Amino acid sequence: MEPVLDSLMRSYVWHPYTQMKEWPNFDVIVKGSGMWLHDSKGRMLLDGVASMWCNVWGHSKKELVSSMVEQTKKLQHSSLFNLTNNRAEDLAEKLVKLAPNMHRVFYSDDGSTAMEISAKIALQYWYNKNEKKKTRFVVLENGYHGDTIGAMSLGYVPSFFSRYKSVLFPVFRTPSPNSYRIPDGFTFQEYQDFCLDRIEKKLSKSNDIAAFIMESGAQVAGGVIIYPIGFQKKISKLCKRYDVLFILDEVATGFGRLGSIIEYESQNSIPDIVSFGKMLTAGYLPLAATLTNKRIYDTFLGASQQLKQFFHGHTFTGNPLACATALANLSLYKKYNLMSKVRRRSDQLKSYINELFKLRLVGDVRHKGLLMGIELVRDKKRKLPFGPEKRIGDRIFIEARKHGIYLRSLGHIVMIVPPLAISEKELDFLVDGTIETIKRVSDKII
Repeated sequence: MEPVLDSLMRSYVWHPYTQMKEWPNFDVIVKGSGMWLHDSKGRMLLDGVASMWCNVWGHSKKELVSSMVEQTKKLQHSSLFNLTNNRAEDLAEKLVKLAPNMHRVFYSDDGSTAMEISAKIALQYWYNKNEKKKTRFVVLENGYHGDTIGAMSLGYVPSFFSRYKSVLFPVFRTPSPNSYRIPDGFTFQEYQDFCLDRIEKKLSKSNDIAAFIMESGAQVAGGVIIYPIGFQKKISKLCKRYDVLFILDEVATGFGRLGSIIEYESQNSIPDIVSFGKMLTAGYLPLAATLTNKRIYDTFLGASQQLKQFFHGHTFTGNPLACATALANLSLYKKYNLMSKVRRRSDQLKSYINELFKLRLVGDVRHKGLLMGIELVRDKKRKLPFGPEKRIGDRIFIEARKHGIYLRSLGHIVMIVPPLAISEKELDFLVDGTIETIKRVSDKII
């Protein structure tokens, strides 16, 4: 199967999660306008994955571009090591006011580093309290928290990270309540109770647990697993009961993706530490933020010789360009009543579920907000997934391109993750194109 892509005379770029031998050439994207990407040959693709789940308003949003330009005239970058800048200060204040029970903001560059910061803060919190035995983490199976060493350890996806297992640190993993793949002998409610019971047993019987870590609201890269109502709240209560820090990853699920600006607030599960990224700057510049409550922050205060300060930092921590863009982005949520629009588009997306289920390869459809996972299987009755040799993701990408949409699948799981401000007409175009794509791939593969 040959990819139908633009030819480049030469390229020195090594692409992420891509077999370069099979993809020697790539479309050259030269412009973005609204929800659309334009390539060097004048063709247009609807951005169906929000440029890896981070785009909010579409491309070239005037207010965001203007904020970036204006900031470049004043201050492009200044270190946050013993200095500060107005944009970093303003954004931190904005985030603390948005996120219930949070007190301080630590900046970084992306979701992986934000989650590594979360883990380091948790470990040093207990160290500063002289409870040095608390060094282990409990996480949900199928979680994903990024591609750096610590993030891979916390969110281990075997197909991604098995090659690096020798350098990852051990964590305790507990089952995640996937409503489509329930073990034999369980109802879904019984399986939820089983998952919670496993968590409680680990937290109650181990005195070395520093924190429980999970994605907030849903597991995204782990297969679009939407948590059942109350599941996350019950975990937060278990953490409080057994004096374990509760850490949430809202890098992909915060700022509207699942229908709430702060997802943990809608889940009624207040964390000790939470990380944001991706849509923080609407996908325009790299920026992430890790927030903690006052109890956590206060343990890092003391005389300098006590060495209680947090030993972490990045060159571009609190970059004023990125912070200015984030401030402009967040101001537009209220200006354009974005969350009301997200709820309408979510209902529109939901209306397609029955039609999707009728497709020959579709085993399950999971949806919340503007996130949808369509699981393709080779046998609906036995729920058998396709193996990597079928190259389902590549087939979906190539076929979708013919229908004017950009999709990036997680193996056999097709994801619809559009920019939050997508119009009704464009969302119909995206989902109709996805349905036609799955039909065409189905005809070719079986």
